[in-house]
Amino acid sequence: MKFTVKEIAEVIGGTVEGNPDALVSKFSKIEQGEPEGLSFLANVKYTHYIYETKSTAVLVRNDFVPTHPVPCTLIRIEDPYLAFAKLMTFYQQKQNKVGLSKHAAIAEDVKMGENIYIGDFVSIASGVVLGNNVQIYPNCYIGENVTIGDNTTLFSGVKIHHDCIIGNNCNFYAGAIIGSDGFGFAPQSDHQYMKIPQLGNVIIEDNVDIGANSCIDRSTMGSTIIRKGVKLCNFIQVAHNCEIGENTVMAAQCGIAGSTKIGKNCIFGGQVGVNWHLTIGDNVQVGAQSAISHNVKDNAVLLGTPAFNANDCVKSMTMFKFFPSYVNRIAELEKQVKDLTEKLEQKKK
Repeated sequence: MKFTVKEIAEVIGGTVEGNPDALVSKFSKIEQGEPEGLSFLANVKYTHYIYETKSTAVLVRNDFVPTHPVPCTLIRIEDPYLAFAKLMTFYQQKQNKVGLSKHAAIAEDVKMGENIYIGDFVSIASGVVLGNNVQIYPNCYIGENVTIGDNTTLFSGVKIHHDCIIGNNCNFYAGAIIGSDGFGFAPQSDHQYMKIPQLGNVIIEDNVDIGANSCIDRSTMGSTIIRKGVKLCNFIQVAHNCEIGENTVMAAQCGIAGSTKIGKNCIFGGQVGVNWHLTIGDNVQVGAQSAISHNVKDNAVLLGTPAFNANDCVKSMTMFKFFPSYVNRIAELEKQVKDLTEKLEQKKK
């Protein structure tokens, strides 16, 4: 599929500087540019590549001023990185498949919108409702009475269990599991555990991305809720009855224990752990591998295990590096004090 530079600029609202009729058929890194390739320049560290790239066109900021002649056509835009992401999404949508595989198992009462794609060996149970432009890749499972909104994509191996509700414009990557049983067991007097039925569901609002092999557990009662705009990376665990606020982002391997409420616009680094029944405020930032064991107020920036104020944590870690030398110095001071004390005692005698 080929587009002219002018057509690309019209899609993103950019301004062309160079040949508007040049053809683009692929995306390229600016440092590995190819003929008919489209690249972007957003980080100043890569600026030198624009003077040697082989890409046909490059997205640049409106205020970019070249210091040497450039070999490519420029498309000026306010935010090249965001514009590049929009173009990739646009291209992906143009590539969307349509049609139902003869190898899929689809219940007779499933309701489907327009332009649906269902791949090989997909299993869709009774009572399911699929919106328009839904894409379901091979080996997915959708349980009873699940609702999936428009323009949502399930990549290979995704499982969505019964009664869950999925919004519009969501993406679920390979192996993601939505609505598996929450980890609920009642201890008994004989030290064995009784399974607590998990009778709730999972609600995922619009524009949510769930990474590969991540797991969102269904609630014991009520709903586990992922609010609109949430982005979860790979291998993330969200336990039963949790709620994650809108536009919150989590890097890989975060683990959120049961019944915790996380606010909106939060940013969690990789491998962050959060204890159960906590409340995390809005706009909270948490550094990688931190462990949160207490409620957190709005706008906090945390780091460490247990997590506390990031600036204090960095100062503490800086001091900790010198701890062995401090121990030696204290030991030396104790020896000096002991020697002086002995000398004073001898003078008294």
